[in-house]
Amino acid sequence: MAILLTKETTVLVQGITGREGSARAAFMKGYGTKVVAGVTPGRGGEEVSGIPVFNTVAEAVRAKGPIDASVTFVPGPGLNEAVHEAIDSGIRFVVMPVERVPLYDIMEMVAYAKAKGARLLGPGSIGIISPGIAAAGWLGGNPEFARKVFIPGSVGVISRSGGQSATVPWALNRAGLGMTTVIHVGTEPVTGISMGEILPLFEKDPDTKGVAVFGEIGGPHEEEAADCVRRREFTKPLVIFVAGAWAPEGMRFSHASSIIERGKGSAKSKVESLREAGVTVVDRPDELAPTIKRLIETH
Repeated sequence: MAILLTKETTVLVQGITGREGSARAAFMKGYGTKVVAGVTPGRGGEEVSGIPVFNTVAEAVRAKGPIDASVTFVPGPGLNEAVHEAIDSGIRFVVMPVERVPLYDIMEMVAYAKAKGARLLGPGSIGIISPGIAAAGWLGGNPEFARKVFIPGSVGVISRSGGQSATVPWALNRAGLGMTTVIHVGTEPVTGISMGEILPLFEKDPDTKGVAVFGEIGGPHEEEAADCVRRREFTKPLVIFVAGAWAPEGMRFSHASSIIERGKGSAKSKVESLREAGVTVVDRPDELAPTIKRLIETH
């Protein structure tokens, strides 16, 4: 099985006629994702890689029936409107591979999604892939590469780094392990669905035997994961690496969400919180794969 994105998930692409939207829609469809429609205002009636284009999300839903997920390839300042349009049309999972989104817009989108029972992945997420099943976003790059690196198996992967979202699965692959679902949570200072919300989904998935996490300084993701474990909402093997231990307060590490401010979000505080909760924390990223393999075998 997989979480959030399965073989039955129907997907719409907002901004499908743009350079990124058209390229990524072709990738998603080529990988096997059920991309049923695209949306670009004023371009209704066209097709992209055989995918019908509509002027609005509402038109797409009327023509295709209920749609489960949307992937948004729109400029950052237009993301808020696109997300509202998707949610108002009944879509309950929105993947947002968009950066430079106004902070107020992100906070408003997150609050609106929560009120409507929708989940947001990102902003700044390169996406989600359930190996051998479907991809939403550009995680995987192209179907051939995705099939080589993202192998079906029993490990869930959560990453705060776009690049490491492929490196960790590659290492798991080399260790003889495959994945159920791989998720990049996003790079903006505030993001939608968090590690603390993703882990319970992996807990409920019978095929996920453990989870490997590439964490970073800044933000509350790792602390929320620790709280999730303390509440026994996640009980399976869990191993985490926290990058950026060297970074001084106020320095941005990699992207906007990885910054230590007012003494919060440091690698030290995250590691202490995780270990106090009983989570296995490794000192180097190359320890993630062998450690989760050992934990799963002895669990």
